[in-house]
Amino acid sequence: MQEVGEPSKEEKAVAKYLRFNCPTKSTNMMGHRVDYFIASKAVDCLLDSKWAKAKKGEEALFTTRESVVDYCNRLLKKQFFHRALKVMKMKYDKDIKKEKEKGKAESGKEEDKKSKKENLKDEKTKKEKEKKKDGEKEEFKKEETPGTPKKKETKKKFKLEPHDDQVFLDGNEVYVWIYDPVHFKTFVMGLILVIAVIAATLFPLWPAEMRVGVYYLSVGAGCFVASILLLAVARCILFLIIWLITGGRHHFWFLPNLTADVGFIDSFRPLYTHEYKGPKADLKKDEKSETKKQQKSDSEEKSDSEKKEDEEGKVGPGNHGTEGSGGERHSDTDSDRREDDRSQHSSGNGNDFEMITKEELEQQTDGDCEEEEEDDNDGETTKSSHEKS
Repeated sequence: MQEVGEPSKEEKAVAKYLRFNCPTKSTNMMGHRVDYFIASKAVDCLLDSKWAKAKKGEEALFTTRESVVDYCNRLLKKQFFHRALKVMKMKYDKDIKKEKEKGKAESGKEEDKKSKKENLKDEKTKKEKEKKKDGEKEEFKKEETPGTPKKKETKKKFKLEPHDDQVFLDGNEVYVWIYDPVHFKTFVMGLILVIAVIAATLFPLWPAEMRVGVYYLSVGAGCFVASILLLAVARCILFLIIWLITGGRHHFWFLPNLTADVGFIDSFRPLYTHEYKGPKADLKKDEKSETKKQQKSDSEEKSDSEKKEDEEGKVGPGNHGTEGSGGERHSDTDSDRREDDRSQHSSGNGNDFEMITKEELEQQTDGDCEEEEEDDNDGETTKSSHEKS
């Protein structure tokens, strides 16, 4: 056995890089919580590191997977981590009995289902069976494709135990971390916390202006917290007063989200909420329900009337056709008469605009005068006959 010396700076840097960049998982080992990693992932992590890239005038530290395995064996000997063995957890007798009982109950249910399915299958034809076989083949193909979701597999529980052969091997071997350096972020946070505690203890030594400023800040913060508590109590009292005065009809909340699990700004939104829970609200609800019922009944009546009209149209298409032809004939005769009257009127009016000679005008005037004299003579004879009578 060779004596194991202290690790060099390079080994510490590699181990630190591997500790914070290689994916790890946590489990129990010998009653303690430990972090472990898989050898193949550690080798991949180191091959992607800066030590796998050659610099100017220097060779790369990791060129192949074998070189990484040799280096990890050095780290294992210097107790940065150690090899562990996975041991599957055995189930207790009680758990085994419970699982058996559950399996029996499920098997009974499955048998009933199978009997029903068999009866249905007997009734179906051979063609349907062939279709089912084709569908099953397609489902198997879909399951084999990478895009399809796989069924959830039950993870087996295991525990870790120390391995007798402490050697680093590239594969699915498990190695538990012993090296646990402090991360830079945790170091910084701890340093800030320590400085804050020391500054608080040295408060009497602070300058007078800083002490006065801190005093006013603390008083302002205390007043703000007290005002929020008072608001929370006052809003409840206001709600109770309004609720009692109105007999439980009005529900008024001032700053309803003040104590809700929301952000700081959202806790002051909205300013208030008001709900009326009286008889009018119930009447409005009843009216809305009645209007909905009436609308439904009207729609049903309309659908029934439309159906009846469709049936009547299918039964008597001939009668409607005869009536429509008679109406069309009447309308045609009326339109013809109107057109004749208009043509006569237009022809009478058109004579007025014709060119007439002087002789024709004199003859027309003479004829008009004679007709007027005859009308006057007839009127006088009728008057004399009336006087005699």
